[in-house]
Amino acid sequence: MTMLLRNRAVVALGLRMCSSHVTKGPLADAVKHSSDMSEFRELFSKAKHIAIITGAGVSAESGVPTFRGKNEKWRKWLSQDLATPEAFSRDPSRVWEFYHYRRELVMNKKPSAVHLALAECEARLKKQGRSVVIITQCIDDLHRQAGSKHVLNVHGSLMETRCMSCGHVSVNKRSPICAPLKNKGDPGPDVPDAQIPVDKLPRCAERECNGLLRPNVVFFGETLDSHILTKVEKEIETCDLCLVVGASSIVYPAAMFGPRIASRGVPVAEFNIHTTPKSEYFMYHFQGPCGTTLPQALAQHESEVF
Repeated sequence: MTMLLRNRAVVALGLRMCSSHVTKGPLADAVKHSSDMSEFRELFSKAKHIAIITGAGVSAESGVPTFRGKNEKWRKWLSQDLATPEAFSRDPSRVWEFYHYRRELVMNKKPSAVHLALAECEARLKKQGRSVVIITQCIDDLHRQAGSKHVLNVHGSLMETRCMSCGHVSVNKRSPICAPLKNKGDPGPDVPDAQIPVDKLPRCAERECNGLLRPNVVFFGETLDSHILTKVEKEIETCDLCLVVGASSIVYPAAMFGPRIASRGVPVAEFNIHTTPKSEYFMYHFQGPCGTTLPQALAQHESEVF
């Protein structure tokens, strides 16, 4: 657990960083893991406070690009190089085009079988006096669309804006978010930048402000919202079962949430199409499309009573 202890500082600081180390092969021989669904279901039936950590793989099952691999570039730039405060300061028009493209894309997507299974599970268990919290790195709002109520968005939301001047945060689902961005944001490598004047980009509607708006998401290099992080820490310390669903486990500090929970001796189950850099910490690993494995895992157990 040396790596785990060394990385706890990253979680405490809440600094969003991305590691390039990704493993996709079999788990190491020394790792004790299980893919016994019946055994997991028994634990699930007894859990009172379940924390579910979700990542981009969940959104991918709704057709939202993960911005990894073949989707890691927008035009000629790496997506993670555009999602920085420095990039927004240098060229807010380009960054807004990128986020406008992402906003418009997710507005046309629907919750997947994963989103729906999580929402149904939360509602069902609530009637039994049990709780489910979703700690998500996704910024597309599909969990809420599916009906999930207890959602902690650690990386913010594409459907919110924050004013650079007054700090006001508001829900914003306008399409387009401002007239000059209409039909802009095409990701093709040869598409020129729109070069929209900064005073024509999304502006704050608060009285006498008119400040420049930015997406209310956590850029790489920024710290997570301290209020959200405090809530996440509470869930990490109190849950009695954890599921890590569709998460690459390479974006920090979220990559350490599951291992932190496992270090308390709490069962953690990973659901993913491949292994991850953190698979070795977890008691269970269920490989395959999450839309297939997760609904089965969360279906009503025979012991459940209403």
